[in-house]
Amino acid sequence: MSVLPAVLNDAAAVAAATGLAYTGAVVAVAAASVLSRSAERRRDARETLMILMRRRGAR
Repeated sequence: MSVLPAVLNDAAAVAAATGLAYTGAVVAVAAASVLSRSAERRRDARETLMILMRRRGAR
């Protein structure tokens, strides 16, 4: 039997989990940029969000 299907299935599961974690981080930072009471924290959260959402191909 080939091991390749099991490896591909595990890789897909890891990729999905990573994508969900990244999305969760972006949502948390976006919420912080809107809901923080301090203007400095909102500004820092917006800067972090810009870093997270930067397009990788636009260098």
